[in-house]
Amino acid sequence: HDWLRDTERSVPCLLNNIYIFISLTQAVPKPEENHNEDISKTFVNRNPRNLEQMALAVKDRGWNTVWPIKEYYHRLVFRRSQHHISAEVYSRDSVVPVLTCSTQEWALKKELSSTRSVSACRAVGEVLAQRCLEAGITRIVYREVPWTFRTESVQTFWTAMKEGGVVLSEPRRKFI
Repeated sequence: HDWLRDTERSVPCLLNNIYIFISLTQAVPKPEENHNEDISKTFVNRNPRNLEQMALAVKDRGWNTVWPIKEYYHRLVFRRSQHHISAEVYSRDSVVPVLTCSTQEWALKKELSSTRSVSACRAVGEVLAQRCLEAGITRIVYREVPWTFRTESVQTFWTAMKEGGVVLSEPRRKFI
């Protein structure tokens, strides 16, 4: 009988030449213990940048007299040479850039009329912002010397990064 529940069973009985059905209920068995649901005593963090995103990871401190300050998770460096513009993102742990973008890249160079103009700064900012978001980097420290920061090319690059969805400051570290 498909219409019966698993816990009930129907038994036919004959009473005064009429069949009636008496339902008998069965005891439901006790559920088995499943050890997959036990809470593990050890925790393995499979996302190494999780503490950075929550502002709980340790930053190097004590470098206040050094330029640039080394108290960051990711740092953005913007450079203009005689012929090209480049931007790099450095992690606090490495001297090799994590992400780069430059007008020396052919895909970017072929779209630009000049590899050193203000529009090239905007293009580098847009492409680097996209790469940062694809890599999961949403917050970067960007510190520039004040007289350099006032230039139109740096302001355009800075605006393109912000419009691309990257926050150019990091949250204050939480001490717990």
